[in-house]
Amino acid sequence: MTQQKKEVLLTEEGLAKVKEELEYLRTKKRHEVAQRLKEAIAQGDLSENSEYDSAKEEQAFVESRIVQLENMIRNAKIINQDAQNKNYVSIGAKVTIQELPDGEKETYVIVGSAESDPSAGKISNESPIGAELIGKREGEIINVPVPSGTIQFKILEIN
Repeated sequence: MTQQKKEVLLTEEGLAKVKEELEYLRTKKRHEVAQRLKEAIAQGDLSENSEYDSAKEEQAFVESRIVQLENMIRNAKIINQDAQNKNYVSIGAKVTIQELPDGEKETYVIVGSAESDPSAGKISNESPIGAELIGKREGEIINVPVPSGTIQFKILEIN
């Protein structure tokens, strides 16, 4: 069975963070979990040892995350923000929008889903707002579906 490799869109900064997390998990975190397991095993009777069960669960999570990060790096496509066409919104663009009729201005960087962090102003190209922004130009109005209907935003600036 051949598994379809999904391209992971990342900025240079995003790729660096993924590599940093992977290095931390491979070196420090693996060692910490192995130490916890060793201490739990030393306590004896593993059948009723909650510390052992907890450490095994954490070990499984860490190993799973390592595989996930390795795949992200292997399938990474770097977004070159400097080469972006500033005439329309694309991945890597910094976009300032305003909710209509008189909402506050908000600025977001459009990134791939792996790098999305709305609290840091990074929204995914697959998010409702991000998907509506892709391909649009300054001055255009987008309609973003929300549970209560639709919200309109005007694109004020693309950098």
